[in-house]
Amino acid sequence: MSPKRAATAPLRQGRRPADVPGPAPAGGGDARARQRRIVAALRSWRAALRIARREAGRARGRTALVLAMITLPVLALAFAAVSYDMSRLTRAERIDRQLGTADAELRWLADGPLTQDAWGDNGYPRDGVQHRTRPVTATELTAQLPPGSRVGEVLWWVPFEVRVGNRREMFDGRQLDLGDPLLRGQARQLAGRPPTAADEIGLNRAALRRLHVRPGDRVAPADGSGDRTVVGVVEFPDDLGPMVALPPTARAPVGSRGETRWLADLPDDVDPGLTDRLNARGIAVVARTPAPHPGVDVGLLGASVSAEDAGNAVLIGGLGLLEVVLLVGPAFAVGVRRRRRDLALVAVAGGDAAHLRRIVLADGVVLGCAGAAAGLALGIAAAVAARPLTEEYVVQARFGAYRIFPAALAAIAAVAALAGVLAALAPAWTAARQDVVAGLAGRRTPPPHRRRWPLLGAALTAGGAAVAALGAARSVTPVLFAGLVLGELGLVFATPTLVGLLARAGRWLPLAPRVALRDASRNRASAAPAISAVMAAVAGSVALGVYVASDDARTTATYRPGLPYGHVLVLDSGAATGPLPPVARVAEVAAAELPPSTVARVDAPACAAPAATAGEWCEVRAELPPGQACPYEVPQFRDAAVRLRARADPRCVGWLSGGYSGYSLPSVVDDGDALAALTGAAPQEVAAARRVLRAGGAVVTDPRYLLDGRVTLAATRTPDEPESRGTVRSTVPGYVLRGEVEVDQLVLSHAAAARIGLAARQVGYVLATDAAPTPDQRDRFDAELRRLAPLEVVVERGRPDIDRRPVLLLLAIASGLITVGAAAVATGLAAAEGRADLSTLAAVGASPRLRRVLSLCQAGVIAGLGSALGIVAGLGTAVIVLAATNRRYATAWPVQEPYPVVVPWPTLGVLVVVPLVAMLGAGLFTRSRLAVERRLD
Repeated sequence: MSPKRAATAPLRQGRRPADVPGPAPAGGGDARARQRRIVAALRSWRAALRIARREAGRARGRTALVLAMITLPVLALAFAAVSYDMSRLTRAERIDRQLGTADAELRWLADGPLTQDAWGDNGYPRDGVQHRTRPVTATELTAQLPPGSRVGEVLWWVPFEVRVGNRREMFDGRQLDLGDPLLRGQARQLAGRPPTAADEIGLNRAALRRLHVRPGDRVAPADGSGDRTVVGVVEFPDDLGPMVALPPTARAPVGSRGETRWLADLPDDVDPGLTDRLNARGIAVVARTPAPHPGVDVGLLGASVSAEDAGNAVLIGGLGLLEVVLLVGPAFAVGVRRRRRDLALVAVAGGDAAHLRRIVLADGVVLGCAGAAAGLALGIAAAVAARPLTEEYVVQARFGAYRIFPAALAAIAAVAALAGVLAALAPAWTAARQDVVAGLAGRRTPPPHRRRWPLLGAALTAGGAAVAALGAARSVTPVLFAGLVLGELGLVFATPTLVGLLARAGRWLPLAPRVALRDASRNRASAAPAISAVMAAVAGSVALGVYVASDDARTTATYRPGLPYGHVLVLDSGAATGPLPPVARVAEVAAAELPPSTVARVDAPACAAPAATAGEWCEVRAELPPGQACPYEVPQFRDAAVRLRARADPRCVGWLSGGYSGYSLPSVVDDGDALAALTGAAPQEVAAARRVLRAGGAVVTDPRYLLDGRVTLAATRTPDEPESRGTVRSTVPGYVLRGEVEVDQLVLSHAAAARIGLAARQVGYVLATDAAPTPDQRDRFDAELRRLAPLEVVVERGRPDIDRRPVLLLLAIASGLITVGAAAVATGLAAAEGRADLSTLAAVGASPRLRRVLSLCQAGVIAGLGSALGIVAGLGTAVIVLAATNRRYATAWPVQEPYPVVVPWPTLGVLVVVPLVAMLGAGLFTRSRLAVERRLD
């Protein structure tokens, strides 16, 4: 029997008699035959795994390459999984950290009975019970506890501002007595001593690094209250970010957002009766045992993972798995070609197609499992070794006990083994279909071109685009990701055909690029996955880059400035205890630190006599005349026809959803002095508006509020009880003044404010500058104003303060690294595979420089073609997603600004340069000396 016939005929040689299936006996013969087939398959797999293990030792370079590409992602995932598991505190660890040495934590939340969850994380006043607003004293709280109890106060989230040069640094602080044994467990004293005096503070290591100070140095609070001495280094285990420890004698800032918690030392453990009694008084209890009668545990309800999040994670993981498979696949394809004679001998010895597939798949199993084991071991070791750094610089909190998250590690290992098998799947099918005679002779026989693969690729690409458009149009993220996965698979299936078509154009190119294209076409099994890997990385980077750039452009387009460009608003921070500085003093500071400017006082409406009490405020608005309001009610907007009519109705133009607006005051009391600085209108219009204000009128920015030259004002005085709120209306002369601002504003005169029962209260200043202040000028101005009063400075920059250029750069760098890596791997494999061709070139007189040029061209084919396809695919994906989203926005209500298609040219520039870098690297790291491996005598 010829070798070729032996490869295609049923197995007749090389099998043991027990493996040869015979006629099925009656009765239980089917089961015994099935059992024999299973045993034969297991023996075949055992032999294939032994061969794979031997081959891994023989081809050490290729083995190291595959192991590295599998081990690195496994290492990263294992590191993340173990670090996440250690950072996620158990209930007991969290409560021990929260309580320290205390027996319970108490929070007085209500003036009557409340309902809390089992562990005191959430407490809600019962129906009709008001939240407690009065301060709690230690004596008042101790009276609710058993005799012999003691409490200590901890004030959380105390703002603490420090002046560093001309800028201010904001820190979160905790005010507590770290010398009290009851509170000592709330923080660790790393150096020095706890702060006790009012002019002493403690800082953690992050705050020391941020301020560049050491224990014993002094820092200057931004409020000018006097320098503070750093007397110790403390650490709050739950927050390793910049933190300040304040002594209980320190004065808390006015209007601080601190939250008061009390730690209690009890004579006995917390019993159910005590918890019930405290809940009846409005006190929530955190103890080491659950509450006896808890309400709904909101924490447990919010801890579950939604199906959408799980689907997104699976699809994103699938994209990552596909990328690994595409990067590893060329190595297995080259290994099959290098072993084609060995595989042909197996076929001659009686092995069938299934045996050949198992031998190649066993390579994937062995290397996948080895990479998974190495990655898990290195990942666990790295997570444990880097735990202090991860705690301090990543999570910014101390971890719990040492744990390794076995379930996640098992899933990661399974995915890594699956990646190895999938990477070897296509080479395994190729090996099973190879010509045995050609394999024995050492000839390469490229597989025949099959039309079904490009057709399948085109169908998957079109279907994926449609599915992604559907997901974007309906805002269903899993469907969008599913479409992207299908589209990427379609492009992967179509890439070999594109490589073949491109190779046909190589006949008009010089020798080196012609040979590179020919090799890529002949070795599509290794070249196509590498090109697909580059394409997938570049396509994802470009698509995300286009979306981020388009979202930035949309945000900028919807931004509505609250002041004219470059003007400055200076506002009371709420911590002032006396009157604000006069306008002349602020003008002096502005003249010294800012470009030429004019300063005007800004007043806001306030409640007139009788003065507002706690929980009471006053507001004013302009009322729309009859017939000027949007005539549609909210339920009507469910109808698409109503939405279209509303979008075309000028009375509904104010319904704009989303977007950013600059800082502005919705209502101002002014007789015209601040009008020019607030609006930036022309001098003639400002003069006309000033005349209306001095006549006791009001100025609006929306012409719909004006009817026959008059505006109706409505003032509302709102106390705590909603049923007692009252409204006063008055119609006054009006004027429309839009100017350079796009937000709605109301400026009413002092006389108009008095007519509706309002007074004026100074809230700051507005500055009209000749040029926009630089950040350094703004910081110096802010620092000088802080010496006068606690004031905040806001500069209108004309666009939102959002800069996503670092995100675009990171995307480009990530895809660039994958491009360079894939090009290097594919070029190295092609060089190893084409060594005989290079020797032939050397034998016929090719120059030593040719190998460098050929490697350079091979890298250019992989990186250049992959980047080009990726850019086109990424732009197409982004256009489809944005077009589908804009189509949904076209009939949405409230009105949505559509996404423009913005190409991130810096990202594309980086991606265009990356193939050149890959080519340059291939040329530099390739040896130019060509050795003749075989001589003809």
